[in-house]
Amino acid sequence: MTADIINLRRARKAHARVEKDKQSAENRAHYGRSKAEKVRTDQARERIRRELDQARLGVASEDDGVAS
Repeated sequence: MTADIINLRRARKAHARVEKDKQSAENRAHYGRSKAEKVRTDQARERIRRELDQARLGVASEDDGVAS
């Protein structure tokens, strides 16, 4: 029942390296896009938002002019 001896400093640095690599990949995906890709993504988000707004059920609110 002998356990493997690990160096905690190395393990901590290895974990930090993995986290840093993951964050770097996310940043490359987010900031490494061309202007055309950003515009396309924004247009798609806006289209989806409009479709969802149009599909909402009529909920009466104060600015609808519907008296309760």
